[in-house]
Amino acid sequence: MTVAEIKEMPVNQRIVLMEELWDTLCHDNVELESPPWHKEILDERMELINSGKAEYLTIEQLKSR
Repeated sequence: MTVAEIKEMPVNQRIVLMEELWDTLCHDNVELESPPWHKEILDERMELINSGKAEYLTIEQLKSR
């Protein structure tokens, strides 16, 4: 199935297809490694937290963005 064929499907059929794809992924016992850039971001954030330089937002501040 191509992207063009998927785009021609009605939205409700695309949602069902998406749910079926997610279902197949959820039942696979495959562990994927996070990409290196993800670890770099997490390391940077941990460094900010550990150094006391991390800035935190309240839920209200986040909602107003």
